[in-house]
Amino acid sequence: CHKNGRATVGASQFEHLRLGDFAGYDSQHRAKRHRRHAVHIIDASKLILADFRHRALRHHAEGIFLLETVFGKTLTLSSGRVIPTRWVGEQHVREDLGHIPSFADWARAIRPEPWMGRTQKIETEVEPLPAAPDPAPDPFYPLLGLVPDAAAFTVLRAAARAFDPTIRKDPGLRLARRRFYRQMLAAHEAAVPHGSPTSSGS
Repeated sequence: CHKNGRATVGASQFEHLRLGDFAGYDSQHRAKRHRRHAVHIIDASKLILADFRHRALRHHAEGIFLLETVFGKTLTLSSGRVIPTRWVGEQHVREDLGHIPSFADWARAIRPEPWMGRTQKIETEVEPLPAAPDPAPDPFYPLLGLVPDAAAFTVLRAAARAFDPTIRKDPGLRLARRRFYRQMLAAHEAAVPHGSPTSSGS
């Protein structure tokens, strides 16, 4: 039905409050004073960016939901009447944008940049990885019976003599023998103290 030219059928209690509280100048003035704190949260992004792009932070449906999270579902006017917090946010966003977008609407208008998708683990900055432990000494190297100042040729000759003659002469094991020689040279290098005049190259 209609009363005083105003439709009331199906209107919620909050719709009645909205139509009543904001009908006169005095009520509008009181409403503006009480909604100022809620609107400030939506517009506080002006402190970050001083042009219209600041609205991308809270001028959307998710920003309006933030008001409910902070102030609760309703706001009480100085007249004692109650209005929905969401209505204050919706009215402000509509005044600025003409409609209520979602955050996804704003995000689709953002030009992607390479740094936006770059990920970097911060564990190494917060908790640097410990230095890798020194590798375990080769268990076969001590069996060569070398002195610390032995030359590389002496190491190779001792490593070759460690093989059985049949293994030393088998052409199919040439790569394996070379790998063993390199391992013995590396083990000898690791056994010589760093900075020692007997290290490799002396």
